[in-house]
Amino acid sequence: MSMDRYYLLGRSGLRVSPLSLGTMTFGKEGTYGGPWGSTEDVSRTLFHRYLDAGGNFVDTADLYTHGTSETLIGRFLEERGDRDRVVLTTKYTYNATRPGDPNAGGNSRKNMLRAVEASLKRLRTDYIDLYLLHTWDRLTPAEEVVRTFDDLVRAGKIRYAGLSDVPSWYAARAQTWAEAHALTPLINLQLQYSLVERSLEHEYVPLAQTLGLGITTWSPLGSGLLSGKYRPSEAGAQGDGRLTSAVGGQQLGLFTERNWRIVAALEQVSRELGRDMSQVALNWVATQPGVGSVIIGATNPKQLDGNLAALDFTIPEGLRRQLDEASAPPVPFPHGMFSNPYQLNLHGHAAVGDKPAGYTQPVFTGTAPRVG
Repeated sequence: MSMDRYYLLGRSGLRVSPLSLGTMTFGKEGTYGGPWGSTEDVSRTLFHRYLDAGGNFVDTADLYTHGTSETLIGRFLEERGDRDRVVLTTKYTYNATRPGDPNAGGNSRKNMLRAVEASLKRLRTDYIDLYLLHTWDRLTPAEEVVRTFDDLVRAGKIRYAGLSDVPSWYAARAQTWAEAHALTPLINLQLQYSLVERSLEHEYVPLAQTLGLGITTWSPLGSGLLSGKYRPSEAGAQGDGRLTSAVGGQQLGLFTERNWRIVAALEQVSRELGRDMSQVALNWVATQPGVGSVIIGATNPKQLDGNLAALDFTIPEGLRRQLDEASAPPVPFPHGMFSNPYQLNLHGHAAVGDKPAGYTQPVFTGTAPRVG
């Protein structure tokens, strides 16, 4: 259960672990804290356990537990004394500290510069490896965001930049603007992705592959639905976890007939592989096209150990097909026109396409050139 493989994130030279440590619940304060947050001692144990297992990619945000997540990470990094080994990611957008101040939230240059200074202070570091816009605010021009990212890179405050939870057209606009004006290119898209949430496959995956953006995925277990803790019932679901709490899976729209079919298929595949459902679900996401790293979260060491072992096996093609078919999303217009049967008409039924796999060999210095 050690991570000894690292891959480039997007079109960059940054090496990251295929499993990233999510720290959204580091701390008990405010957003994402409460009964599901971790105390400082538990958070410290999880942090060190992940790094000791060979992981190097840590994800946080200024919003998480109202800044406590960043504060704890800064403390833990200082205790370890190996800041440069860690690829540290944090995010900005949300106004979590100054209600009523319109410039203390959103994606503007003013807020980005305010937020990065506050994050650097909490993280006790003079640079952030990967800095992300957290969520599209529907207002700030992509050009303003890209220009400010570039200024921060030139100032040495961040090393790389990316986007989280934005429309595909906005990401394309931002990256194209950066390329056209020789500004710092974006290397990362952070998006939700799991067996029960596959919406990004039609637009974001080809966008990321074409424009050099590595995808990091959040909620790979569907907010816990794919962990094996929940089963359908007359009330929607039964099981011990946050999805059966007052604000849980029913409100999130997770307890659907389709999702229970996916859970059943995952349970069957997991049984055949002799693996936990959560491990199979994580493995599936990590080995999907375009995915650079999967953000895993945990509230105790045992849960983290199980997640870290999710890449110690390969899902056979037949079993993978079962998961693909059970979770296949509907094809939105106009993507049906891009399928092979339709596209044959464009080429006069001639067999044309990209060069076959293996035409250009990937570079890998180890013995296992792929995840899984």
